[in-house]
Parts: sequence; structure tokens; C-alpha cells
Amino acid sequence: MNATETDAAGFGQVMTGDKPRIVVKVGSSLLANTPDLRPRYAFMHGLLSDIATLRDKGYEVVLASSGSVALGLNVLNTDGEEAGVQEKQAAAACGQPVLLNAYKQIAQEHGFDIAQVLVTLEDLEDSRRFLNTKNTVHKLLELGVLPVVNENDTITTEEIRVGDNDRLAAKVAQMIQAQDLVILTSVDGLYDRNPDEEGAELIATVDDVSEYLAVTSGTNSLGTGGMFTKMQAANMAQNAGCETIISRGIIDEPISAALENRRPHTRCVAKSTPQSAWAVWLTDRLQMAGSLVLTQEAADALEGGSEGIACTDVVSIHTAFQKADVLHIYDERGVERARGLSNFSSDEAALIALNPDREIRDLLGYKAEKTLVNRKNLVILEDHHLPWDEPDEKLRVIAA
Repeated sequence: MNATETDAAGFGQVMTGDKPRIVVKVGSSLLANTPDLRPRYAFMHGLLSDIATLRDKGYEVVLASSGSVALGLNVLNTDGEEAGVQEKQAAAACGQPVLLNAYKQIAQEHGFDIAQVLVTLEDLEDSRRFLNTKNTVHKLLELGVLPVVNENDTITTEEIRVGDNDRLAAKVAQMIQAQDLVILTSVDGLYDRNPDEEGAELIATVDDVSEYLAVTSGTNSLGTGGMFTKMQAANMAQNAGCETIISRGIIDEPISAALENRRPHTRCVAKSTPQSAWAVWLTDRLQMAGSLVLTQEAADALEGGSEGIACTDVVSIHTAFQKADVLHIYDERGVERARGLSNFSSDEAALIALNPDREIRDLLGYKAEKTLVNRKNLVILEDHHLPWDEPDEKLRVIAA
């Protein structure tokens, strides 16, 4: 069994027992008072009290928490709007112990302990690091400890960061095969327009996330990445068979009240037949690692076909990639058709495609098949997947 097959099997491993699992995501606005940016202890008490109740009922809970940068800005006496990347990294370093100390003290009042799990984009996008992170979270749940997950903002920059804890929480929900993803925010849920506008109505149920992306893309209270990323997260969770609830973060029973339909919220329905864990990891990406365009004939042959993608099927390469990166695969009309794990780097793929009659060993110095993406490592995109726009810049044109 090769490394990829081992990874694929690892993605499919069941987590702990038969206990239902919930991932709860909490935003900075709920955790830090404004304008002084100090912890909102009343909300944190309500949140952890509710988590304690859920744990007593048999749930396993993971908390995806923002707040470290906001709380750290107060420590540094720095204005968030004027802070640059380095100031925010420093703020995260100062804010993490403030946030975790508050969580730890309150959690211990309710009879359980917490653990910090800091992750980066690579921890979620690289298959081996993803599995290592999964194993850590698995063990913490097995031992009865509440994992508190956050992006490691002390070392990340704009180019290499997840960027929002909504999608990070969805990745964690996929990782632990959660039944519910609860996103607590400052509004009751998704509205059909800016909730400040007269006549705005709360959308109670969402089946197809793509129908509502236009509502969330403006620069109003729904936009600026806020509700838009929540819809992206909901789509990622849906594909893994996880239901997403978007609800206001009240103090009393913020999670349970939404789960039990005792207060307004938006519920994004899970797909009845979720993909495998391996397919979900391949398709739901946080950042594009590489992309290419296939001939229309080769792209059309992907659906229902038993073959993978050959280097000679490639028309052009748009984004550089390395071996084992996940590729976004487009047809000549610009429609994204599939995603799959690459057997070569972009330089190697171009070299093979431009020299179809030469042996791989002569070109690369080692023996390999000419298949760029094996069929077992290829997932055809369906209507419920949110596609990525094709990059404009071509690094290499393989075929005229």
C-alpha cells in the first residue's frame, strides 16, 4: 500500500465511539467587549456552561474560537484598524494566554479542562498534517478534554493563512465527522437582504448555499467576509453530512437553544448522502494550490470514466504546484470539473506534456507513470460544490 492509499484509509477512520459531535464557532465580537477589548466573561460563562450541559448529555464538543488578536490589541494598546500584519501577529501572541486563561478558569468551574490546538493552513491542507491534527483532537475528545481550536495567527501572513474561523471550524467538523456545526455570531442568522433594511426576513432553512451567495457578498453587515464565509463553511459542512446552524450568540444556552429550535436561527441542511472523508478533503479546499485546463474532450471524459488525467491531456497550467498538491481542474470553457491529487509538480507535468514520446526516466531522472492524477485520487465536482473561478494568468501553454 503506498502513502496515498494509507492517507486515504486514514481519512476514513471513525473517530470516537458513537457519541454525537458538535463543533461550535465563536467570533471575536462575542468574546471581546468594545471599545476596551476585554474578555466578555458573562458570555464565556454562558457558553461554557452550555457546553458542560451538552457534555453531560453525551455530546463531544470542539470549540473553534476567535478573539486572540482582539484581546491582544488591548494588551498592546494598539488600534485594530491601524494595525499591520506584524502588530496583529504580536497581538495574537499576547491575546492567546488571556483568552485561554479565561476559558480554562471557567471550564474548571464546570468540572472539565481545555486544551489549545493552534493550526495553520498547511495543517488543514496537507494530508499528513491533517491526519496528525485529527489524531490529536481525537485523543483529546477520548480523554474528555475540550479542544479549543484557533488559527496560529502569531506566525501566519495573508498569503498563507486560513483567513477566517468559519471555514476553519467547518474543516474541524469534517475532521471529526461532526453532526452539527454551530456558528454563533452577532445576528440571528442569514437574511434575504441587509437585516437593517425594512422588510428583511430571516431565512430559516438553506438547502442550496449557492442561491444565497449574492446576498452575502456586499460590504454591509452581512458582507465583508462575515456571512459570506459562513455560507462557504456551511457548504463545506453540508458535503460532509454535517448540519450547520447560524445563530445569535446570546448568554443563556447559546448552543442548546438553537439546536433545540427554541430561538431564531438559520439551518443549513446536510446532504443526505455525504461524500467519503477522503473525497471531502480533496474537494473542500481553503486555498488553491494549483490549477490547470484540460482539453474539452479529456474533461468531458472524466465523468463516468475509469481513467485518471494524463499530462498530455493538459492544455495550460495556471498556478504552480508541487507533487501531492490538490489541483483544481478546468475544461476549455472555464468550468471547474474536478479536483485531484497531483503525482508531479507543475514543472514536471509541463516537461512530460511537451515531450510525449520520451520516457519519464529520461525526463525526470526517475521511473514513473505518465498519469498526472490517478482516478482514485480524483473527485468530480457536483452541483452542491462551490466552484472556484479559473485564474487568469497562464504559467505555461502546453497545447495550442
